[in-house]
Amino acid sequence: MLKTSADQVPVLTEAMLRRLDRPGPRYTSYPTADRFVEAFGPADYAQALAHRVSGAVVGGKPPLSIYVHIPFCESVCYYCACNKVITKHHERAAEYLEVLALEVALNVSVLGGGQAVTQLHLGGGTPTFLGDAELSNLMAMLGRAFRLVPGAEVSIEVDPRTASPDRLRHFAKLGFNRLSFGVQDFDADVQKAVHRVQPFESVRDLMLAAREIGFESINADLIYGLPKQTPESFARTVHQVAELRPDRIALYAYAHLPQRFKPQRRIVIEQLPPPDHRVQMLGGAMAGFVAQGYTYIGMDHFALPEDSLAVAKRQGRLHRNFQGYSTQPDCDLVALGVSAIGRMGATYSQNAKTLDEYYDAVRQGQFPVVRGLALTRDDLVRRAVVMALMCQGRLEFEAIELAHLIRMKDYFKAELAELAELQTLGLCELTPESVQVTATGWYFVRAVAMVFDRHLRADKLRERFSRII
Repeated sequence: MLKTSADQVPVLTEAMLRRLDRPGPRYTSYPTADRFVEAFGPADYAQALAHRVSGAVVGGKPPLSIYVHIPFCESVCYYCACNKVITKHHERAAEYLEVLALEVALNVSVLGGGQAVTQLHLGGGTPTFLGDAELSNLMAMLGRAFRLVPGAEVSIEVDPRTASPDRLRHFAKLGFNRLSFGVQDFDADVQKAVHRVQPFESVRDLMLAAREIGFESINADLIYGLPKQTPESFARTVHQVAELRPDRIALYAYAHLPQRFKPQRRIVIEQLPPPDHRVQMLGGAMAGFVAQGYTYIGMDHFALPEDSLAVAKRQGRLHRNFQGYSTQPDCDLVALGVSAIGRMGATYSQNAKTLDEYYDAVRQGQFPVVRGLALTRDDLVRRAVVMALMCQGRLEFEAIELAHLIRMKDYFKAELAELAELQTLGLCELTPESVQVTATGWYFVRAVAMVFDRHLRADKLRERFSRII
């Protein structure tokens, strides 16, 4: 558990923010998705499913989670790095849902019907691109194939431009109990610069409606580092978001990688805020949300003290999955749809990234997996270390040694030596038995976890990732 107290005030100096502003993974998995290989294919994924069914999994069967990727968007947001299909032809969703049902059937043919599911998330793209009838059919199809347990987390990402109070009421009837609103920024000039115009008033009205309807949790996503943002303009957005009081806030750093993500080529690079402004935005947002009573969960997440995520942090029960921090214990994740990334046992897998390739594989009765990874013993050890740091803020050597039959001081001799520098910065405390992330270090926990990432030992790989700040 991360041991902090109310009187521990993080020391976040501008010099420290600058020093730690370097690329690094977000660690929604370890190893990260950029390490997946094409040698892992449909047969490997089918074998991982079979291992779950046979019980040939160390420690027994973990809970089951489902992610469904809906790739369609009516218009492109220039900052977007998601896998998406831009179209105003809503009829294209019908074919996609038909093939999605076939993919579900493929999974059920191995797993068996009625598997208990503790978590279901619809992401995109824009899941609310689907009409109410289409969402009803999708949820009914998933309900026939799997069994959502009482208390399951059922969430959907909502583009405020494609929603209304009536739609939110329909989501609730379908069983959704958590909403995530894509806000990004409320400044009109910034919204125009990234081609995503949605007035503050429309988001406010939707959040008010969501509260009246009774959703268990409402999340707002923000991005700093966008074109035309300034520390002053983003401070106004932070204040407006805090006024709305979403239960959770995700604050992401914009990563400008136009060579990888075509929509970003439409961003005018001269309009991007300079590094010192990014640092001020991050520091100001952190201070602003904490001053408004939010708990800093870790990395880029905030939550109201009574939210289950904040409670889990206090109790040392945080977990991470491909959607970020979660209260759910480690799950096997069935990932459905184009480009979706899943986890099954000691494997990761990703579906085909284009609709044609995805459709072709599924219609031929094959899992549409095009790459993935079977974790090695070293991967499993390092995953345990990275997740302990990212989720609990504390690494107990004895626990790792007993679980993986290693000696920490020998296995991680070089890594523990590297932590000495972070200790001098006040980010962690090293003892003969543990590594403890400090209250200040919790804001830079990625930097602490990166020390144990074998794949980042070569500096040249780091530009694959967004910057820590």
